[in-house]
Amino acid sequence: MVEVAIGALLTAGLWAGTRLFDRNFLQEPPESPQGEPPKKVSVIIPARNEAENLPDLLASLQVQTLQPAEVVVVDDGSGDGTGEIAARYGARVIRHDELPPGWTGKTWALWDGFRHTTGDIVVFLDADVRLAPKGLEALAYARERAGGAISVVPYYIVPTFGEKLALVVNLLGIFVFLSPYEAGKPNRGMYGPCIVARREDYLEIGGHAAVRSEVNEDMALGARFAAAGIPVENYLGGGLVTCRMYPGGARDAAAGLAKSAVRGLAAVGRTTVLLCALWVAGLLLTGMFFWLDWVLAVGLVLYAAQLYRMARHAGTFGAVMPVLHVLSTLFFAVVMLYSLYQTVWLGRVSWKGRQIQVGSGRDA
Repeated sequence: MVEVAIGALLTAGLWAGTRLFDRNFLQEPPESPQGEPPKKVSVIIPARNEAENLPDLLASLQVQTLQPAEVVVVDDGSGDGTGEIAARYGARVIRHDELPPGWTGKTWALWDGFRHTTGDIVVFLDADVRLAPKGLEALAYARERAGGAISVVPYYIVPTFGEKLALVVNLLGIFVFLSPYEAGKPNRGMYGPCIVARREDYLEIGGHAAVRSEVNEDMALGARFAAAGIPVENYLGGGLVTCRMYPGGARDAAAGLAKSAVRGLAAVGRTTVLLCALWVAGLLLTGMFFWLDWVLAVGLVLYAAQLYRMARHAGTFGAVMPVLHVLSTLFFAVVMLYSLYQTVWLGRVSWKGRQIQVGSGRDA
């Protein structure tokens, strides 16, 4: 009877993972795209101490098949020469030394950067994102097809073991943003590192000024687009949009992911949360107790195979971490507990040298 119950739970978990993993890839534009290309594409990049990341992104923008009309880098109080590096690549640099009351550093950078652009299409990119030569053209084409606003979950470059620990967290992020149960919802979120919208649509919802105090500004922005009747579509980056988010390893990853994990999950629908929980339960059972029963041992193999198949589309996670998925699952648990501690107990989150009060945008 126990084996039957365990088998049923593992089967449900495996099915949940398959159901939630929607391979909605960003596609290369056709050789002769239908319709007129956008007249002007503006790229806005918020950057706080991003001297190591910016050169790669800005260099990738210089070789795009669709050249941006303007690239604006908002230097958010950096102390590492971020602004000087951006200027050397020909970007327009806006320096922020003071943060207005009620804003987070990122929302103020994105909104103020937007105010210094004129493009018909606005592309918001984090400094650690990289675009393939056809990446910007693919983003503009996907937005045109979607008829609204789009965001992209990048393909993650994770060369170190510490970065690979984020496998389960990254897959859960894909589940949340591409879940079929989130599609069409009036509060559907977007993925912040890469967001594309029409200028008119962005202004209609009030832009980042309308979500100025939100730590999860991407989720809140997507909800505003959806509530206004503007379609929201999320994609996987594949080979067109990539990212190395936490080169500092597991500690940086835990700090970065924890700042938004709990509050982000609170914005997700119950069905998606339930299926995610089923999937994680199976990961924990098979990873920690596979030696107790043959059903769990078989489950370990099946989960490892499923993780490997999905991980190939998510990033360079390799074949070892799917087998050792219990380590990645425990890392996810640590991230959630730390996020809970920050948001519920402390009422603030930490990121890039700032303490941000949850829900207020003010430095603590």
